[in-house]
Amino acid sequence: MNHLEQQLDYPFGATLPESGKTVEIAPGVLWIRMGLPFALNHINLWLLEDEVETAQGRVHGWTVVDCGIASDATRDAWEVLFGDLHNHLRGLPVVRVIATHCHPDHIGLADWLCTLWNVPLWMTAGEYGFARMMSAGLPGADGTAMFPHFRKHGLDPAMQEQIQERKSHYSRMVPTVPTSYRRMQEGIDLTIHQRRWQIITGFGHSPEHASLYCADLNILISGDMLLPRISTNVSVFAIEPEANPVQQYLGSLKKYLPLPEDVLILPSHGKPFKGLHTRITQLEEHHAERLAEVVAACTTPQSACDIVPLMFRRPLDAHQLTFAIGEALAHLHKLWFDGVLQRQTGDDGIIRFVVRT
Repeated sequence: MNHLEQQLDYPFGATLPESGKTVEIAPGVLWIRMGLPFALNHINLWLLEDEVETAQGRVHGWTVVDCGIASDATRDAWEVLFGDLHNHLRGLPVVRVIATHCHPDHIGLADWLCTLWNVPLWMTAGEYGFARMMSAGLPGADGTAMFPHFRKHGLDPAMQEQIQERKSHYSRMVPTVPTSYRRMQEGIDLTIHQRRWQIITGFGHSPEHASLYCADLNILISGDMLLPRISTNVSVFAIEPEANPVQQYLGSLKKYLPLPEDVLILPSHGKPFKGLHTRITQLEEHHAERLAEVVAACTTPQSACDIVPLMFRRPLDAHQLTFAIGEALAHLHKLWFDGVLQRQTGDDGIIRFVVRT
């Protein structure tokens, strides 16, 4: 455990859900853990005991929060749970699916789950629209748009070859998205099994990320906005090439400050933890340190790809490299928008940033 983790409280210790099984976090709140084929090798999914109104009357069951990627391994894990329904899910059906945001590990199997149980998908409008757009591979949102975008920021042929497989990355893991949805939005609470869940939207990591807070349970389902061990990725990608996601993310963190310090945080990656305000401070300090490093490097002109080895001092696989370039550019953009750096385009067409004089 590193020194940052030691500042947080992990009330469940080393407990982790076994594949195809659940761990009860609180009354009516179950924890599931699904595997991912990346360096970040898992995602936490949550089941909330619920009761919804249908054409057939009130139905008692479970709301699923996030879904896992569309893969045989993830389907198999869900089917183990559903096949042993009475042991793990108290004999109750799925009555609603919520996706916190549009990234593949969160929405990949949403269409499959919604179809299997004939239930609606709930998302914010920004996340649903992006999921539909990227799953369909529309021009600008498809993987091929990544290469000209990153070439402007210093992508060399060796890097491009390394990330070539990422062209159809999203549509492989999110082959379909439900053709309709129910909108979630900040300011309109959800009622889940007679408990109110406040929706807190966040930006920078994704278009309109939804976290859910229940005061009665003192639980925050944080999605990817608050993770205990790593800082969530904030990147500039081709679909929004002039974005300022670091600023958006830091601004979003402040929305959690009114919540209690001892709220139990259920993150999408890592273990449930307490220490909300401590973790926010850690994340703010982390980005301040990265920004200071970038400024120091930009005494001479630097592209985003030049900054990658400064910010990421470990070997990166293809999956990590695309996010690393996007995150390096995000930190450069924050400093550019703040007026600390100026942007230059060289004769080679590459955009570089240098400290403003």
